[in-house]
Amino acid sequence: MEASPAAAAVESRADQLRAGRRLQYLTIGWNSAECVVAVGAGLVAGSIALVGFGVDSAIEVTSSLAALWRLSRDREPAHRETAERRALQTIGVCFLLLAAYVLYESIEVLVEGRAPERSLVGIALAALSLLVMPLLARFKRRIASRLGSGALEAETRQTETCAWLSAIVVVGLSLNAGLGWWWADPVAAIAMVPLIAWEGLQALRGRTCCAG
Repeated sequence: MEASPAAAAVESRADQLRAGRRLQYLTIGWNSAECVVAVGAGLVAGSIALVGFGVDSAIEVTSSLAALWRLSRDREPAHRETAERRALQTIGVCFLLLAAYVLYESIEVLVEGRAPERSLVGIALAALSLLVMPLLARFKRRIASRLGSGALEAETRQTETCAWLSAIVVVGLSLNAGLGWWWADPVAAIAMVPLIAWEGLQALRGRTCCAG
């Protein structure tokens, strides 16, 4: 006996929720490891861009936890709407905290003229993240669209931001390692700030492609 259209729709949504949870668990695992390696390598090398990249990974974990909570509250429409708002607020605050941290530390490094050491570990990590993050974002955006979730879309954008930060970090660290341009590291970090702050404001305002 075939299932009714309503039952099929419920089952389809349940499948999307399960897929969404798996992607969030994968994101949490990856970013937790990325945070430890990036912050450790950044502290050893004295690289604010690399430390900022690691802190971004920690914030991405927080955003993924908010997304998981949003997914767990999907069954009832009233709970779903409340979860959307709170998850968006959490993710937006995470973005803005990261922007403030990176800007402050980068300016301090430039003023004091602290030159970071070369970090091949940091370059390799950021390059690997540049491959992984876009793939995660692609699958997560598909889930966000199918569920019609602005909060999940915002969290997907943070994953995409992580990919952009990876590219910036690779450039900054490579210029420092190859040409000795120590200032490229904090300048690369400052280049992250407008993108991060913009995404934070958009999330707080609920302005995502899936938000109502």
